[in-house]
Amino acid sequence: MSYRVTAFLIAIGLGTGASAAMGPLATLPHGEYVCSLPGDAGGSAWEVLPGKGFTIENASTYRTEAGAGVYLMTGNRVVFTRGPMKGMQFDRIGNSTLQWIDEAGKPGRVRCTRGSGAG
Repeated sequence: MSYRVTAFLIAIGLGTGASAAMGPLATLPHGEYVCSLPGDAGGSAWEVLPGKGFTIENASTYRTEAGAGVYLMTGNRVVFTRGPMKGMQFDRIGNSTLQWIDEAGKPGRVRCTRGSGAG
């Protein structure tokens, strides 16, 4: 491995110890993701969050109503690194579903699902 590649991997946290914990680099399936909160027994199963969805485009890019950006996916963790969603983190919990990770690093209630429905 070249010096530059090794330095890059260490700089983004993929050095020897971290790489096993984080997993391999990957990308999400392309398409529109609808973000929602769980509903309740008296209404809808999901409450769509208007303006919070995004579209995964080619490679590691995404687009929202507010603009475009880039994300990094290592293992099942997705981190938005540039653009309007910068700093947001999600765990991939299924082929088409992401679960928001809050500022404390704990799973939140928001889920974003690829496809025509939210859930």
